[in-house]
Amino acid sequence: MSGTEDPHLARWNQRFSAEDYVFGTAPNAFLAAHAPLLRPGMKALAVADGEGRNGVFLAERGLDVLAVDFSPVALAKAQRLAAARGVRMRTERADLATWDWGGPRFDLVAAIFIQFAGPELRPLLFRRLREVLVPGGLLILQGYRPEQIGHGTGGPSSPENLYTEAMLREAFAGMEILELAAEDRVIEEGAGHRGLSALIGMVARAPGARYPGQGSE
Repeated sequence: MSGTEDPHLARWNQRFSAEDYVFGTAPNAFLAAHAPLLRPGMKALAVADGEGRNGVFLAERGLDVLAVDFSPVALAKAQRLAAARGVRMRTERADLATWDWGGPRFDLVAAIFIQFAGPELRPLLFRRLREVLVPGGLLILQGYRPEQIGHGTGGPSSPENLYTEAMLREAFAGMEILELAAEDRVIEEGAGHRGLSALIGMVARAPGARYPGQGSE
């Protein structure tokens, strides 16, 4: 790596440089459990998708997927995974603090374990998640609760980066929250997320007309 490389970028590139997939190649279980919400042709954004496990899962279901991540090393692995699964998805390197998210253009946003964002960045990130959804678009989000610190089985080491139910209800108050649930359970997502975990998951719908074919979950 270049001696002038951003240390933050170098850290993520180093993490994803292993031959194995750090978080595995299977999709996040919370996202996969909501497959009935997915419709072929939906335009989807997989936020901070790393090595592509969730974006590829969406592409396999016929969605038009853009997967973004800070690390080009991770994105190269994501494209290899897509090729191995026989699907296509677009990838783009993005620093989410400065990336041009654009206006409402996605029917679905998947935001799975994006808790690199602390209190300074998180309000902007949450606002962008809302703003890129078309009317009736869906946000599927999962993260760790502060209790995760005691488990030590993945996620950030700082409690301030973790989610509470009150935080998510406040941040997405303008959306219709279809599901918001906390649970403790064992997950097996590569070496990065493994063991008993304090999780919180949310499914929310942007105001407006629903995507054709959506039911009344």
